[in-house]
Amino acid sequence: MKYEIVPSGTFSIFNFQFSIIMKVIETEIEGVFILEPRVFGDDRGYFFESFSLKHFEEKVSKTVFVQDNESKSKYGVLRGLHYQLPPYTQAKLVRVVKGRVLDVAVDLRKSSPTFGKHVCVLLSEENKRQFFIPRGFAHGFAVLSDEAIFTYKVDNKYAPQSEASIIYNDATLGIDWPLAESQMLLSPKDKEGTAFKDAVYFE
Repeated sequence: MKYEIVPSGTFSIFNFQFSIIMKVIETEIEGVFILEPRVFGDDRGYFFESFSLKHFEEKVSKTVFVQDNESKSKYGVLRGLHYQLPPYTQAKLVRVVKGRVLDVAVDLRKSSPTFGKHVCVLLSEENKRQFFIPRGFAHGFAVLSDEAIFTYKVDNKYAPQSEASIIYNDATLGIDWPLAESQMLLSPKDKEGTAFKDAVYFE
């Protein structure tokens, strides 16, 4: 897609000008943010800026991402609640490019006033929202559409020897997944996740 820089420092796309904007929404858990892009479109399609390092560092975090991942899942797939232990702890910036998922972040930081609490956000190809999950959290999502393509940035490499998992239906956490148990499709690993009370936490 072509665009041109105009003298005002704004960009001209689809025959109009605008300032690049990504709305940053604070959640009830410190450090966890929802990013909502301003989308510009006409009868030909749309354009939006999905990531700006400068804006992200100024408004969200100075996290340095080192890898982009993508997964494809069908309706009912539930992945999580996953995290990696030090020194391979990961922060993530996640979004959905096709379909719809409920995304969940669980605070595992013992020093946090929201330790053991979680944030849920609906991510979809329609709302184009992104969800930033800092280090010190477990993460999971459930697919609510026929198919979902899920992409995410991480700030540390995948380290299978440091993987940890909390069971998705832990009673202490009380996550309200919008799927019946009979609809859920889980990996053998996710069926055997640890109870929250027995999990390894972060300081």
